[in-house]
Amino acid sequence: MTIANENCVVGIEYEVKETGTTEVVDTNKGADPLEFIVGKGHVIPGLENALVGMAEGESGDIMVTAADAYGEVNEEAKQVLPVDQFEGVDLKEGMVLYGQGENGETVQVTVTSFDDKEVNVDFNHPLAGKDLMFSVTVVSVREATAEEAASGQVGGIQGGESCGSHGEGGGCGCSH
Repeated sequence: MTIANENCVVGIEYEVKETGTTEVVDTNKGADPLEFIVGKGHVIPGLENALVGMAEGESGDIMVTAADAYGEVNEEAKQVLPVDQFEGVDLKEGMVLYGQGENGETVQVTVTSFDDKEVNVDFNHPLAGKDLMFSVTVVSVREATAEEAASGQVGGIQGGESCGSHGEGGGCGCSH
């Protein structure tokens, strides 16, 4: 089965490095495959686009530019906050903290520096501004079930919630 543009459930094994380096920044080798539905924005666009057309069992190296990965570094995403907002936190440069955004979403920040009055934080993804090299193996490809297509989630959403995507019978166009 070959990966199509949307509603295919894909499982991949991957290893990713910053282009031009040997340091692995993320991998799932030796663990469960990363499963996602193509076309739902679950993985970075450059990786998803490069996977389209690959078949189950196929492997390859995929270079993804920063613009198609985590974006360029946004200087406006760097802020200086009062140290009292971090009360009870043993601050260290480079540490990653998680908080709640304005709309209730989880946000990640990296502490870039601090003193006894202020903390400099960076809301950019740690891989923003970096070109990435993925070594991937397509472990599985299948058509999403009607529930998965409607919910946008592998395995569907409990309780029958739906985002109104393709509904019943919405095929992914995966070629067999």
